[in-house]
Amino acid sequence: MKVVTSITCWNDAVGKRMSITYSEINESGEIIADNKRVDRVITDSTAAGQATKLMNYAQAYIDTL
Repeated sequence: MKVVTSITCWNDAVGKRMSITYSEINESGEIIADNKRVDRVITDSTAAGQATKLMNYAQAYIDTL
């Protein structure tokens, strides 16, 4: 099974991007691969909107520091 361990979203010249890090675990719970990563441009408008909301939430938090 693959388990997502982190997600990073950012804006660049091509649009919103997302980096996903994950681990692969076998049936007995043993980690067989760790820190694998894929990068994607977010093309789904709903997902892009949710990423924007999360980035705005993070910015609002930083603004209070």
